[in-house]
Amino acid sequence: MTEIFGLLMDGFGVALQPLNLALIVFGCAAGLFIGAMPGLGSVNGVAILLPLTYLVPPTGAIIFLAALYYGAMYGGAISSIMLGIPGASTAVATTFDGRPLAKKGLADKALTAAAVASFVGGTISVILFTLAAPPLAHVALVFGDPEEFALMMLAFATFVGLGGDDIAKTIFSICIGLVLAAVGFDTVSGEPRLVFFDITNFMDGIKFLVLAIGIYGIGEMLWTIEENRRAGGVSQLSEATVTWKRTVANIRGLLATWKTMLMGSVLGYFVGILPAAGATPGSLMAYGFAKQMSKEPDSFGKGNVEGVVAPEAANNAASTGSMLPMLTLGIPGSPTTAILLGGMVLWGLEPGPRLFTEQPEFVWGLIASLYAANVVALILNVAFIPLFIWVLKLPFTLLAPVIFVLCLVGGYAPNQSMYDVWLMLLFGVVGYLMRKLDYPLAPAVLAVVLGPLAERALRQSLLISGGEVSIFFTRAYSGPIMVVAIILLLLPLGLMLRRRLRGVQADSQ
Repeated sequence: MTEIFGLLMDGFGVALQPLNLALIVFGCAAGLFIGAMPGLGSVNGVAILLPLTYLVPPTGAIIFLAALYYGAMYGGAISSIMLGIPGASTAVATTFDGRPLAKKGLADKALTAAAVASFVGGTISVILFTLAAPPLAHVALVFGDPEEFALMMLAFATFVGLGGDDIAKTIFSICIGLVLAAVGFDTVSGEPRLVFFDITNFMDGIKFLVLAIGIYGIGEMLWTIEENRRAGGVSQLSEATVTWKRTVANIRGLLATWKTMLMGSVLGYFVGILPAAGATPGSLMAYGFAKQMSKEPDSFGKGNVEGVVAPEAANNAASTGSMLPMLTLGIPGSPTTAILLGGMVLWGLEPGPRLFTEQPEFVWGLIASLYAANVVALILNVAFIPLFIWVLKLPFTLLAPVIFVLCLVGGYAPNQSMYDVWLMLLFGVVGYLMRKLDYPLAPAVLAVVLGPLAERALRQSLLISGGEVSIFFTRAYSGPIMVVAIILLLLPLGLMLRRRLRGVQADSQ
């Protein structure tokens, strides 16, 4: 422990050098802007700004890109809360309760919660990174396909077993998401499937960001326009205010959510270290668990601050966790860390177990920079809240066209394809209709994200076991997780039977 502390102090000596500190501030500020722009996100931001890093030493380059990654994680919540458009796929879960809070005139509360939860998640994950890197890297290696499938099942079970929503509608929503996730090429055989109307673009599958911007951008815009017309043109958005007293009160109020922050941080970090998982599944799973833990699950989706805290803590923790397999094993834990890995190779830094012994100045300088980037991102985020509120106060007749244009740009930018734009508009109408019919959107989004991961893990597990389902229950890690998932899936049935028995007893008396 003393040795680790000494190495960390040496790392702070590197991270707080004037050039590296300036790179941290610039990276966080640029990331905040990039994360808030629909369609960009940390992956595109790191890729776009990668050439700039040739102007600085390798350690400074990675520190800058890591700060950019952190800033983008913070920034993704801004457009999710202010406009109902996820800045990136990692911020989709934040939209579920962040946007309703903004519509109630509590945008400052949602933004403060997102900033503080991001800070807590980032800090806890960096501490775990510092203290527990080797054993957690070992756990990540032990997690095979059966364990990954069990984890995906647990994520689905948290949504089904919540008891707050209509269970039938929740299951239907998950099924819709799984169908959309199956569009494209079969993950094992390579055969095309669900290629609707023989449109060849469907062979590439349905891009998650296109679906998310359509449902939560276009769909939310249509819903808000209808609500404003119903209210006689008076929008709740203009009620948003921000003062120093309210900000302090909001921060104090977040103390009651410490359990949710802790859960989101630990869960997000653990999911983040799993290769190919990343921050999006972690944030969605944390949202589901937060709803499970809550005493008021019905309030989720209507403006519960814990629905903002959980995913924001999780996605920032996952962004740190995804760096662990990159540094220790040379395996990127997310698309963004895959670009970081490529950058390290370009600069002559070879990821792997020997990196900690051969390049301690680089490794511990990077770890120390994450602490600094976390503090800088929090300060920038809280400082800009008045600006974000000013944007929200604009009349919705001005905001609606801006939202629409941002959605179009966000749908078109990643692949420069009009097919994605038309698909996004279609999903916007679908999202609007689902809200009209009171179908939950979160389970469908979760299924689109986790569907491909769960299918691949399921089929590869069955190939390993020769078709034996017992492989999910006989392994040390997957067995307990599957048991918990099954209990959660059966929980609504048990509660329904219990209510009926009580009803029969009441009638008999």
